[in-house]
Amino acid sequence: MKVLGRDKLIRFYQKHANVKKALDIWFDEVCNAEWNTPQDIKNRYLSADFLADNRVIFNIKGNHYRLVVKVRYQGGIVVVEWIGTHAEYDKLEF
Repeated sequence: MKVLGRDKLIRFYQKHANVKKALDIWFDEVCNAEWNTPQDIKNRYLSADFLADNRVIFNIKGNHYRLVVKVRYQGGIVVVEWIGTHAEYDKLEF
């Protein structure tokens, strides 16, 4: 998969250094993945949640952080839309 929006991840872990390793691992895994359906994601990330419009929520670093991406399965693209703490996520409306 091609991940767009890595700059958002970098800006986030520059403020929250404790999540850098977890985000780097997630990024590398996704870049090497081939997702054709939501089930491909669920097979690797059991705690992933799915929203409308091909959005996926990942729990990062023991569910302390949430990462929201949009997946374009046919194009093999993952777009980082949002990253934040679990508490910040609870305030969002998707």
